[in-house]
Amino acid sequence: MAGKRRTWRGRAVVVGAGVGGLATAVGLRRAGWAVSVLERRAEPERYGTAFGIHPRAQAALERLGVGEAFGCRAVPYRSGHIRRPDGTVLASLPLARIERRAGRPELLISRPYLLDALAAELDALGAEGGVRVEYGAEYGAESDGSAEPGGGCDLLVGADGIRSAGRTARFGTRSRPRTVGTVAWIGIADIESGVYGETWGRGRFFGMTPVEPGRTNWYATLPGGDADTGTGLGTGPDADAVRACFAEWHAPIARVLDATDPASWVRYEMRHLAPALPSFVTYADGERVALVGDAAHAMTPNLGQGACTALLDAEALARAVAAHGRRALPEALRAYDAERRRSAQRVALGSRSLHRLMTARRTGPRDALVRCVPG
Repeated sequence: MAGKRRTWRGRAVVVGAGVGGLATAVGLRRAGWAVSVLERRAEPERYGTAFGIHPRAQAALERLGVGEAFGCRAVPYRSGHIRRPDGTVLASLPLARIERRAGRPELLISRPYLLDALAAELDALGAEGGVRVEYGAEYGAESDGSAEPGGGCDLLVGADGIRSAGRTARFGTRSRPRTVGTVAWIGIADIESGVYGETWGRGRFFGMTPVEPGRTNWYATLPGGDADTGTGLGTGPDADAVRACFAEWHAPIARVLDATDPASWVRYEMRHLAPALPSFVTYADGERVALVGDAAHAMTPNLGQGACTALLDAEALARAVAAHGRRALPEALRAYDAERRRSAQRVALGSRSLHRLMTARRTGPRDALVRCVPG
């Protein structure tokens, strides 16, 4: 085994085992690096909900070698509409346009299935060594991979989400989680609704998408939440109150809520990272650090791009590292930052702007504007 260890092209520690962290680990391992993944949680998260994976992110998964496993569990999303609470259709979602331009549809996949596909690929790549995944790991803001046998690493990747300890340690607290005054509920109903898209009301909205045969992914938002303290999930109504808030909305919203086990509902306060970071990387004083996913650009979920941007980050970072090598990591990190930072931050800004539109209190002007948007 000692002989094998000397063949690694570099050694990386990835902090966080979510989509961005696992995808980065897969990409680096495919590039010939030894990778350790450290995750604070005691075990992988298994809660449901669907990720929308746009064509560019699908291509990134294919380059990471996960395309086939992903495709086996994903379902196409080809038709959806924006509606008023009474069911009146305001506009079509641009799903057909996306498919025409990309030559493939947007795909939806349950979060656990995507994580499983990434974890399985990482396991396969580590069959002969070079991969370690540790759940329940203890690490601090100054983690440099010292938990790795032998100590230290060539590259540290912060993929530990919106509250990233590595981001705070290296970039300070100016960019930090900010609340947007909205509490979200998400779940998967044990029925196929047959009606997909989003319904926009006064200060709230409800969305439904396919996720797998016989089930419907849904998400609902209501005004509420704590002050901008940076802690907690926020305050908001319970499940019965959420049902009451949408009881008069068009079918099949009430039926979808009734068909979801209340114990499986997930509730969180919507946040985003602001202001935007000046860089996703640092390579001063011998450090080689890169941020990916929510650690770099956490955004509201309104554009459905959180998982996509994390996958694009991961693939771009691994590609840059493979192209430049361990001895030229500063150049690799600069290339990654140049490719991903402005693009990801534009998506984050767009998502935040869409959130403001979707939760507007004056629905007349908003609905008139939405009617003018091409599908």
